[in-house]
Amino acid sequence: MLYYCINIFSFICYSFVGIGFSGSIFFFFIACLLFVSSLFASLNVALAQSVDVFSVARTEWDEADLQGVWNFSSNVPLQRPTQFGDREFMTDDEVTQLRARLSAADAASDQAVPGIESETNPGGYNDFWVESAGITDQIRTSHIVYPTNGRFPDLVEGIRPIAGGLGPDVQGDRPVRFVVGGISKNGPEDRGLSERCIVGFNADPPFQPSLYNNNLQIVQNKDYAVILMEMIHDARIVPIGERQQLDDSIKQWSGDSRGYWDVDTLVVETTNFTGFTQSYPGFGTAENKKLTERFTRIDPFTVNYEWTIDDSSTFTDRVTAIIPMTKVAGQLYEYACHEGNYGMINILRGARVEERLAKESSQ
Repeated sequence: MLYYCINIFSFICYSFVGIGFSGSIFFFFIACLLFVSSLFASLNVALAQSVDVFSVARTEWDEADLQGVWNFSSNVPLQRPTQFGDREFMTDDEVTQLRARLSAADAASDQAVPGIESETNPGGYNDFWVESAGITDQIRTSHIVYPTNGRFPDLVEGIRPIAGGLGPDVQGDRPVRFVVGGISKNGPEDRGLSERCIVGFNADPPFQPSLYNNNLQIVQNKDYAVILMEMIHDARIVPIGERQQLDDSIKQWSGDSRGYWDVDTLVVETTNFTGFTQSYPGFGTAENKKLTERFTRIDPFTVNYEWTIDDSSTFTDRVTAIIPMTKVAGQLYEYACHEGNYGMINILRGARVEERLAKESSQ
């Protein structure tokens, strides 16, 4: 294209030299128009070639390639702060302010996570343990996108929110369905599911950003996809295509998943959850939950993870959230929960010691 432009310019010069001045004016303007048009055409071609149009990588059986290790850390709240109303994205000024707040938090990274420590509770973590995601120029005001206010819908009448935490035990009965904390220390059944190494505190499914270990690995072949969570190394094996669901009487901690392709999006539908987990951390039970997850690769380094919970036993409406996952240049290492779970033993042992000391002091 550049060679063509040079030839046009040479033609202009030749027009001046080869014919009389008066006769060359007309040809001069025509040549100029040709030269300018050719120049813009060459620039347009160059610009078009410079635009990197993303084309999703494909597997050998011609499905979108989602394989690799992905991180779903996030600084975006699950529920939208009320001041944003129905607005899904922050303004440029709000993003700048958020970056400043995160920088200030990084400067105090040795401080304990606020709201936990007290005279009787030293707290569980300081900021060293907290994974913090990068901030792009466009950031959501919440992960929840439906309902449109970015918040959980109302709970069904009679459903009482209950969640544990790193603080004192909460009031409740067995079975303990929340993941962190407990209702007592009379036995392991009084503790949260993640303390018992049954369900990770960010890996229900759906998985959600938490303090740390926000990584997963996706492995594919033609007939299956495997979603391996870093937390408690839970592997969910998802048959692809028309496969019969488990009988309704068979319940599992992570449910029974079946997948299919919607163009280049992997859709995973999961039912048959056990009633010993919550529909979503803090709310109801998962026994009647239907979970739909959508995995879409939007660029070489990002997979959009979208999940929808339909559970008429817990929520008055469905709830949908979107969480971007970032490609990790590394591998997962085994999360050996049971092997290193001396915390559970010491929690129960400490309670027995307190009981013995209280009995001795009363004699």
